[in-house]
Amino acid sequence: MSADCSDAEVQLVEEILLRVASDISMITDREFVVNVQSVERENARPAGKGRVHISFRLGFEQEGGVRHGCMIIPLADAISLACYLMMVPDDGVKGKRSLKDIDDTIKDAMLEVGNFIGGAADAAMREAIGVSAKVRSEGCQGVRSSVRPALIYNEGDPLLVGRAKSVIHEYPEFDLLLLLPELEGIAT
Repeated sequence: MSADCSDAEVQLVEEILLRVASDISMITDREFVVNVQSVERENARPAGKGRVHISFRLGFEQEGGVRHGCMIIPLADAISLACYLMMVPDDGVKGKRSLKDIDDTIKDAMLEVGNFIGGAADAAMREAIGVSAKVRSEGCQGVRSSVRPALIYNEGDPLLVGRAKSVIHEYPEFDLLLLLPELEGIAT
């Protein structure tokens, strides 16, 4: 997958993404497929390209401190997940995917999606490689096209970046990003 990442780091990213997809598929009763394309160590936050995205922020509590990361999903696909969480029928979801301004109900549902992402990441970390860190959702935020997500991060610090091709239900494939901070206990 990547020459600059350890097997444990690649496994961690894969396990988190697969667990998120599995948990959200089960909760929404819609298929959410994630195919990891690469895992790389980077020294800058990558941006979602070509459209507005939602950054689902994650806090990784370890050894008394919290480091930050996020999962970045295109707005239309984040809206789909939120709508399916609210049990909106397929026809209703299609109409909402093109929204630019979302109402409070969808915003609240997106926060819940973020909670599921945080819970899945937490479970994957404990089950996959036993890293002693707790993961929690720290909300979500809209991010313009080609703008890096806002999070507590010192420019130049290493990040573990997973890139995946994803599909939700019957909608077109999209690029998903997972940004993880440097964590203690992962073999490098």
